[in-house]
Amino acid sequence: MRIAVVGAPSFTTGFRLAGIDEFREVRDENKDEDLDEAVEEVLGMEDIGIVVMHQDDLDYLSRNVREEAETSVEPVVVTLGGEGEGQLRDKIKRAIGIDLME
Repeated sequence: MRIAVVGAPSFTTGFRLAGIDEFREVRDENKDEDLDEAVEEVLGMEDIGIVVMHQDDLDYLSRNVREEAETSVEPVVVTLGGEGEGQLRDKIKRAIGIDLME
């Protein structure tokens, strides 16, 4: 399974430098239009196990795409920044079925 990153170029750059080769860059001026499409595309890819996004980008998703991202188990969507980091434990638990922190 591979990792995909969706977001602004400033967000994806660090992941690209770390070797992540699947990413969708969405520029701020087109975020309302392009973010839904980018997220749906990576959620539909069979070889993607984890999708990484910035927490603030969830606010730009349409209701249907946001619900799909928040409830997806495979791939699991992990958000970073903002308040999303506190949800990482719950997402890992949902993805693998056990709580690693217990």
